[in-house]
Amino acid sequence: VQLVESGGGFVQPGGSRRLSCVVSGFGFSTYAMGWVRQAPGKGLEWVSGISSGGTITDYADSVKGRFTTSRHNANNTLWLQMDSLKPEDTAAYYCGHCGSGFVQYCRTTNWREEFARLGQGTQVTVSS
Repeated sequence: VQLVESGGGFVQPGGSRRLSCVVSGFGFSTYAMGWVRQAPGKGLEWVSGISSGGTITDYADSVKGRFTTSRHNANNTLWLQMDSLKPEDTAAYYCGHCGSGFVQYCRTTNWREEFARLGQGTQVTVSS
């Protein structure tokens, strides 16, 4: 199983960034997929989820209306479009499967316990 996140970097407040996650080694199209993040000195925070078919999405209140997740099952790729970025969005961002095809499992997964599902992460720093 391999998940490779990319797209992180430095961005000014109010800017945008698009993260990608390329997956191999498991049935990507059968799982809901999530993004989680870890800010410096803090624990893992669930950010978003998308159902296996890509038709249903769910977001944490802290990013709702600013972030959009999508996927392309044929290419085993997951994305996170981040707009109107704030300094508090600074974190390492990780992707992982949610253990089921249903998006609600992304929100309820204990990502601290399921850390092994995640990739190596990509750092996003929002600063002026």
